[in-house]
Amino acid sequence: MRNTILATLMVVLIGNAIAGFFWAPAWWFLLFSGALLLFALHDSFQSKHAILRNFPLIGRIRWTVESLRPYVQQYLIESDTGGAPINRMFRSIVYQRAKNSRETVPFGTQLDTNRTGYEWIGHSLSAMDLKEMNQDPRIVIGGPDCKQPYQASLLNISAMSFGSLSKNAILALNRGAAKGGFYHNTGEGGLSPYHLKYGGDLVWQIGTGYFGCRTADGAFDPDEFANKARQDPVKMIEVKLSQGAKPGHGGILPANKNTPEIAAIRGVEAGTQVDSPPRHSAFSTPLEMLDFIARLRELSGGKPVGIKLAIGRKSEFIAICKAMKQSGIFPDFITVDGGEGGTGAAPLEYTNSIGFPLRDALAFVDDCLVGFGLRDCVKVIASGKIISAFQVVKNIALGADLCNSARGMMLALGCVQSLSCNTNRCPTGVATQDPKLANGLSVEDKYLRVYRFHKKTVQAVMDILSSTGHRSPGDLNRTDIFRRVDQHTVRRYDEIYPLVKTGAFTSDTPPESYALHIKEASADSFMPSSQLSRIETETKSVC
Repeated sequence: MRNTILATLMVVLIGNAIAGFFWAPAWWFLLFSGALLLFALHDSFQSKHAILRNFPLIGRIRWTVESLRPYVQQYLIESDTGGAPINRMFRSIVYQRAKNSRETVPFGTQLDTNRTGYEWIGHSLSAMDLKEMNQDPRIVIGGPDCKQPYQASLLNISAMSFGSLSKNAILALNRGAAKGGFYHNTGEGGLSPYHLKYGGDLVWQIGTGYFGCRTADGAFDPDEFANKARQDPVKMIEVKLSQGAKPGHGGILPANKNTPEIAAIRGVEAGTQVDSPPRHSAFSTPLEMLDFIARLRELSGGKPVGIKLAIGRKSEFIAICKAMKQSGIFPDFITVDGGEGGTGAAPLEYTNSIGFPLRDALAFVDDCLVGFGLRDCVKVIASGKIISAFQVVKNIALGADLCNSARGMMLALGCVQSLSCNTNRCPTGVATQDPKLANGLSVEDKYLRVYRFHKKTVQAVMDILSSTGHRSPGDLNRTDIFRRVDQHTVRRYDEIYPLVKTGAFTSDTPPESYALHIKEASADSFMPSSQLSRIETETKSVC
């Protein structure tokens, strides 16, 4: 095959050279054939790709088709309900609400209501008039030690750093938040001028790299933190223990996104890949973590301080709850992130196979707080692939007080799910630091889309509540949501995730499904006692 292709090209090339003496256009064919010959020769003698060596030129078709596959799949083949990570049906509802377009659907649902996993909420014959309800309910975040409690919206912008997103994307998100009265989580990349320009409410996330409040060697800098945390736009502080995209791994800022500007904001060296440590250096036990939270609350002037985590070992979160009971120090909120992955760059195994999915994690966290009698002290925020109003309602019914959305807000900005967030080549200018691409995102247009998506989604949440006979989101509970668990069985959420009694985890006979995890947990260590015993045994071993 290789010899045939080369011989054919040589004949064409010689023929064109002879014809060129008599016919001028033949020179163009000569140039084209010469270029093909050079490619064919290169392919024949290179040793990295067997396909190219055995089938010069023709083998290149494989890579061309492969590079086009995602776009052909999404735009020509994908069904409205079959796409991933977010299917076209949900992407469309975001676009429609963001653009203020018609958002009704004709001819009934496209979902298979008989499939295992189908979920719905029960309506009520005591449905309420939507006009009588508060269209913009607020949730007060701040415990007894908080001097500046914050009134949060039901839906907010989840953590996305400047660096992961372009400056225009950050500007549009924050301006939309300012107009709509909801908060914008900065992500662990620090406070940038673009977060502060329009004065939208901010949740400043402090990750393991302490970006924006770190010393030269990467430790926490209390003075730098206090100076920034007391700024008026900063309404709350969130200490990130782990995230759903890569729990236990630490954040990743690729080198091609680490510009001099971003490096200056974060306090790192420009042009290098920045890997956040997998754990904090400011504390190492649950009790130390709570002391750190109390310290941040004091340094910030009494603003709400919370934690964000994806659930891994159950005993580790129970250890945090035990530390709360022992110390009397509580985070003002806990953001529960789902292990389904998020907006950032992450290894495949972390995105697919590490961490509890949001629904299971959320029910577990709510059960633990209730079981230790702490639920009234701490607000719970759900974060993870929340796009539609029904997804907001489901998470609130399962135990959340409010929700954060990252990918929904990105779609509102114009994201087309090109799956290029980690390449710096985002075509819509959302997840890139390429100035040419980023400048294509118009802040004037996109901030209004973010504002409208938020407003219409919250209105849709209240519309659903009115149909169920609930006056406020706080009235939702696990008895409201139904799930088909197989072809013949439908169960309510409270049957799938049984409710626990207040204080049940502090009794001598805790629920059997939690007993082992409670026994393993200690306020003095994140690591369960079974692991500690194993490590001590290995340390003493002479082998």
